[in-house]
Amino acid sequence: MSTLHNTINSLASEFAHSLLRALRGASLEEILAETAPGHAGGGRRGRPAAAAAHAPSAAPGRRGGRRLARRSAQDIQAVVGKMVALLKGNKKGLRAEEIREKLHLDRREVPRPLAEALKKKLVTKKGKKRATTYYAA
Repeated sequence: MSTLHNTINSLASEFAHSLLRALRGASLEEILAETAPGHAGGGRRGRPAAAAAHAPSAAPGRRGGRRLARRSAQDIQAVVGKMVALLKGNKKGLRAEEIREKLHLDRREVPRPLAEALKKKLVTKKGKKRATTYYAA
């Protein structure tokens, strides 16, 4: 059994050394040509490049929907201002989903501005999880 093990190790080592010699002797263009998508012998596996180009840009791990556009600090501050103004007009306070509905925001747009408003003490909160109610400070 140990002779079989030694033979396999010897062949694997010889293969690895031969492969390294071939790679060292090849130009970068040759290597890239062999690994280019559409090359019969290599490239990426899975969805063809044409199908990948037309796929929707959904965020990984999310069900449906598209990724939100990147928002600048000014965009976030503008939403914070709208939230504070809305809460000042509602003395009984509002839950996050009510704020979202009244400001016509996507559900993914609410957490960051709310956190900023709480951090700057422009807004206070009472309750936990979905029962959390936000008030103007």
